[in-house]
Amino acid sequence: MPGSVPTAWAAGFAGAANRLPGRAMGRVTTRPAAEPPPRQARSGWLLSSVLPVLHRLLEMHGVDIDGLARTVGIDLRAVPVPGDRLDGTRVDALMQRALGQIADPAFGLMAARCWHPSHLGVLGHAWLSSSTLRTGVQRLARYLRIVDDRARIETEEVRGGLKVRYWAGRGDPATQPLAAVTIDVSMSILLDMCRLNAGAALRPLAASLRHGPPPEPRVYDRFFGCRVRFAARENTIVLARSDADRPLPTSNRLLAATFDRMLTEHLARLDRRDIVAGCEAAVLEGLSDGVPTQDETAARLHVSARTLQRKLAEAGTGYQQLLDRTRRDLALRYVEDPQRSLTDITFALGFAGPSSFTRAFRRWAGTSPSAYRSRRAAA
Repeated sequence: MPGSVPTAWAAGFAGAANRLPGRAMGRVTTRPAAEPPPRQARSGWLLSSVLPVLHRLLEMHGVDIDGLARTVGIDLRAVPVPGDRLDGTRVDALMQRALGQIADPAFGLMAARCWHPSHLGVLGHAWLSSSTLRTGVQRLARYLRIVDDRARIETEEVRGGLKVRYWAGRGDPATQPLAAVTIDVSMSILLDMCRLNAGAALRPLAASLRHGPPPEPRVYDRFFGCRVRFAARENTIVLARSDADRPLPTSNRLLAATFDRMLTEHLARLDRRDIVAGCEAAVLEGLSDGVPTQDETAARLHVSARTLQRKLAEAGTGYQQLLDRTRRDLALRYVEDPQRSLTDITFALGFAGPSSFTRAFRRWAGTSPSAYRSRRAAA
């Protein structure tokens, strides 16, 4: 049936993730935890400039992409207008129907050959101008919802490196092949983005995927450059600290700052309806005048403080947590810029003085701002 998923494909790829702890194809597999949704479940949208990536990927695998697109109401003849968005349900329907025509369960990895920074709009150019992979991934995490409002990226310091964690927001890959393919597409592009900036020889220390092992897991090992753990609790790559903090040849701090302003303004316009993004944008606007209170931020968003508190709780966060995260991200980025004095950064982030900023920075980075800057300069 057109649009259905081949039985062998689904059984060998997504269904394997449901196995109880044991060994499959020489790999330990465990039942993954349910994916925590980044926001309330909804159909979402994608930046229209991403569509050519999927177009090329599906064409490479013999799919009649033009015919399929018409059946779900997508006009591929239209030239994407910068900033335009596509209905996520239509894109999902397109990909779901395409799965029925593709036998290779690892085809999503080929997306690494199909993308270009311009497909991510301003975010793609901001990525290229990042000073290190760490700052680039942090930038990607902050602004990803401009490209895909269901996905989420987070970073975490782990022993020996930087863990980059990705959620697709498409459901459980153990039972939904579309979710599994979305993970492969996104993770392959994420790793290729890192290799574009840092060099093709970049190899993660570790990689894990939530979907089950395909018939040929070594295809994934070869692509990632390390042994991939399947049926994991998270979709991750771990970058060596030396790779994450190595200065990049494409770095341009002036351009990065310009792109950040453009992206922040885009978020403020685009996501006022999204309370988390709107709140972050309002906090950014208010920091130069001191630390904005919840009441002041609510007033900027034209909602009551109680409504703001309730909506943030529904999104799985709180005002103080959001405020702290926003200041932390800005502090790490600002301190890395040698053109900014630590005194200027202190007051730009709403701190009363250098001592309070240093205490907060030690909590965020495990070291003082001056030591952090020196370490980055030495790297």
